[in-house]
Amino acid sequence: MPKKSWALVFLLFFSVTTLAVPQVIKNEVKKADVKKDDKESLYSKVELFGYALTTIQSEYVDEKTPKELIYGSLKGMLASLDPHSQFLAPDDYKDLKTETQGKFGGLGIEITIKDSLLTIITPIEDTPAWREGLKAGDRIVKIEKDLTRDITLDDAVKKLRGDPGTKVHITILREKEGLIKEYTLTREIIHVNDIKDPHIIDETIGYIRLTEFREDSYKEFHAALKKLKDQGADSLIVDLRNNPGGLLSVAIKICHDFLPTGKTIVSTKGRHPSQESVAVSKNANGEFLDLPLAVLINEGSASASEIFAGAMKDNKRAVTVGTTSFGKGSVQSVIPLPDGSGLRLTTAKYFTPSGICIHGIGITPDVVVERVEPREEKEDDKKKDKSKDVEKIFSDMETSDEAGPDSEKKKKELELKKKDAEDNQLQSAINVIKGIKVYSTFQKLN
Repeated sequence: MPKKSWALVFLLFFSVTTLAVPQVIKNEVKKADVKKDDKESLYSKVELFGYALTTIQSEYVDEKTPKELIYGSLKGMLASLDPHSQFLAPDDYKDLKTETQGKFGGLGIEITIKDSLLTIITPIEDTPAWREGLKAGDRIVKIEKDLTRDITLDDAVKKLRGDPGTKVHITILREKEGLIKEYTLTREIIHVNDIKDPHIIDETIGYIRLTEFREDSYKEFHAALKKLKDQGADSLIVDLRNNPGGLLSVAIKICHDFLPTGKTIVSTKGRHPSQESVAVSKNANGEFLDLPLAVLINEGSASASEIFAGAMKDNKRAVTVGTTSFGKGSVQSVIPLPDGSGLRLTTAKYFTPSGICIHGIGITPDVVVERVEPREEKEDDKKKDKSKDVEKIFSDMETSDEAGPDSEKKKKELELKKKDAEDNQLQSAINVIKGIKVYSTFQKLN
């Protein structure tokens, strides 16, 4: 068949497949002002695409199926838009659905493409990546022997994920330190616990670390918050450091607990009116409205965690503490296609209540505090009097029979207190809460 005829057949195919696109997309296409005499119009270029497609199919050295060519074309087209838009083959579309379930196989890192480089948003706590010391902002320059220059996010995920127990070798660039480091990581089933270490610190200050916004995060967060209040907490620190985001709806729901009714939480703006929305707080009981609040963020805080921090900051509901967040402020819509594949398409951007688009900028905290890592114990400090070691062994043996759940609990509490004391950003947040309490007292007196 002549190439011209093939192109017309493809144009017919394209017209038919557009019928399966969701109604909201079709409506927007109808509204588009496409001039008939515009040489750069969409449909004139589809004919060019048809020519290229049939030429490749007939002349390329290896035979390719129409599905391979179309999928490859869609993959390249979506990758040309931005790092977060991608074409999802049927298997990839199914995999996407597992991302909010809190359990998957891999290394325990959230990644993105930033400045055209494969970048770690954050390592997930208690995973291979976390234990090996990978950090937010690390650039992955090689996976095995392959350079990651021009790699797509989809391809990177495929290379990094694998069966539990298998190993993968990566090379990272840590720009702040000017270091190239290599790691060999063993893949695991990654279990994500949304809530970490809820406890009372400094007598009456509650602390909750939220690691990600997933389906059950609100329920778990609210339960932890109620428990802390029952234990005497009269203020709260919400730790969103290294929280890569997750479900926007969950972040908005948690915001409702802290904001009075009618306050803007976040707005989204796209090309079309149907893609614009404003989330407004709806506080049913006002139980936690008067709770002094501090929010910890860092360069690993992204997306939904930035929405929460931005809502608290702009509404003057909390003091944000730490370092500037990641700056992932775009909205991706997942659009299913007729054959089980899908499009993950950037359709809008997030704006904080004050109207600031955080994409590529991030949120600068009210109180900027750089993280100071605890001093590692030197070899000289590790040398101990052997006689004391022997005495400790006998002492441990004598008390081992008495050990039980209470002793284990006390041990964990001591470890947690030590961890809190060595965290300079957390200590700054504690001081901020104390300052808020003092200021509130002055206001009552006046």
